[in-house]
Amino acid sequence: MKKAFITGITGQDGSYLAESLLEKGYRVYGLTRRTSTQNFERIKQIVHNENLELISGDLIDQHSLTNALNDIQPDEIYNLAAQSFVKASWDQPVLTGEFTALGVTRVLDAMKLVCPQARFYQASSSEMFGKVQEVPQVETTPFYPRSPYGVAKVYGHWITVNYRESFDMFAVSGILFNHESPRRGLEFVTRKIANGVARVKLGKQSHIELGNLDAKRDWGYAKDYVEAMWLMLQQDTPEDYVIATGETHSVREFLQLASKAAGIDDWEGIWKHNPEYDRPAEVDLLIGSPEKARTKLGWKPTIDFEELVRIMVEAELERESVNEL
Repeated sequence: MKKAFITGITGQDGSYLAESLLEKGYRVYGLTRRTSTQNFERIKQIVHNENLELISGDLIDQHSLTNALNDIQPDEIYNLAAQSFVKASWDQPVLTGEFTALGVTRVLDAMKLVCPQARFYQASSSEMFGKVQEVPQVETTPFYPRSPYGVAKVYGHWITVNYRESFDMFAVSGILFNHESPRRGLEFVTRKIANGVARVKLGKQSHIELGNLDAKRDWGYAKDYVEAMWLMLQQDTPEDYVIATGETHSVREFLQLASKAAGIDDWEGIWKHNPEYDRPAEVDLLIGSPEKARTKLGWKPTIDFEELVRIMVEAELERESVNEL
């Protein structure tokens, strides 16, 4: 039985990845931070699985990472934990750097010390491209991050390359473009819109406050993207990959489709602009080319944009309806 170690297992990607690996016959170890109140909502369906074990540790505590990896001796390590909300990275830039940048180094160094034979996956981000230098973005596109989060992710990406080339480690980065699901946090615009239209439809609120509706993103389905992570670690040689749909859509389009999925005809009448949600430095257009992933990994998305929006809105309608009871 292969063993996988996941940081960020209670997040959107971590929960889907853990489910997928358990289905593939892995024993899964998930790193969780010790807090007075644990939030296992996203992994509630697997938390009692006999092949899942949660380990207490922290990306800012080198000792806990080294001990965990030494005890487990995993075959695969997936570093998904980060301070991943772009807006919060402006409010907490130093903390974002500690988790999202230096945290990667701590995991890699622990791996080098106690389990160098393991295979390592780093969750890189399309936010690294920021002020894009070419369209679409590919694996060789220069980075130009536009937020502390993007800057931290660039550090994490390059330190992974550095450890791979310096110590002959199997370490790869997946440059994942925006990927969403009903498990996305409410602070993210896609979940905020899906939840907002559901609440408007059910009469719980009158409108949704949003920032820039013209910002465009390459949005995919999180369950598709965690499969790409796994595929990267099954290859003969470690390489970095862009994971994307190759399509771009605006926040406005997301709102329009979400309103339609909720049965709301007048989408323009349910939103208000709130400048508080505008970024200090906007990333206007992100669109990735999944060509390398398609040809080398055999990966392609299974859920298109409109279906993704529908899945998210239907989940919110069900969730908000249950909350009425």
